[in-house]
Amino acid sequence: MTLIQSVSRALEILELFDENHRSFSIKEISTKLDLNKSTVHSILKTLKHYGYIKQDDDTAEYALGWRLYERGNLLMNQVEIKPIAHKYLVKLNQLLNETVHLVTRVDREALYIDKINGNNTLVIYSRIGKKVPLHCSAVGKVLTAYLEQDQFEKIFKHYEFKQSTANTILTYEAFLSEMEIVREQGYAVDNEENEAGIYCMAMPVYDYTQKVVAAISVSSPLVNFTEEKKQEILKYLKQCTLDLSSELGYLK
Repeated sequence: MTLIQSVSRALEILELFDENHRSFSIKEISTKLDLNKSTVHSILKTLKHYGYIKQDDDTAEYALGWRLYERGNLLMNQVEIKPIAHKYLVKLNQLLNETVHLVTRVDREALYIDKINGNNTLVIYSRIGKKVPLHCSAVGKVLTAYLEQDQFEKIFKHYEFKQSTANTILTYEAFLSEMEIVREQGYAVDNEENEAGIYCMAMPVYDYTQKVVAAISVSSPLVNFTEEKKQEILKYLKQCTLDLSSELGYLK
């Protein structure tokens, strides 16, 4: 197995930190890893740029950055929520006989972490482990509509609104308007915006911190989405997400 030396050294630096060693100087890191100071400095500068390392202004020592905490929480949320949520997906699927998904956000994309198929085989774009753009999916819209303003702006500062269908939102301004609608009505829709012929509705899942940690959606061929069907989906989808959120410690 061929290892990339610079990546290995960066990981070795991160692994130096533990409960008993929360900060180091460049000299200490250099000594422990038998690396010259210039190499250590370059690696630390890069890790600091991406938020994985932070530097104390007074002591100039380095410690682990909040980016690692964020990445770790993302992983834990993905691992923990799936087995808890699955029973709710099963119930929702049985009630509606449509394809249902559990989705989380990973940076600038939405990630399918669970799925139960309905009888409509036309819903083919989604699969567990697949990522979908935020701007043209109901789940993506839900996962971004409730973000803090600074986090939202960071994600969409250089975001590319790629076109998937004739209905895809293509501008930041149009997406902002869509976010207002999502927050106002409490759910998002994908009206053939990601895949032609497919309609999707999604609602947020909250945890004990009162923040959105996932989205649950129902997808089906557009021809099946009568107004009566939409209201039925909203009814059961709302109950499903509320029940799951409650189990995760959410207090409305």
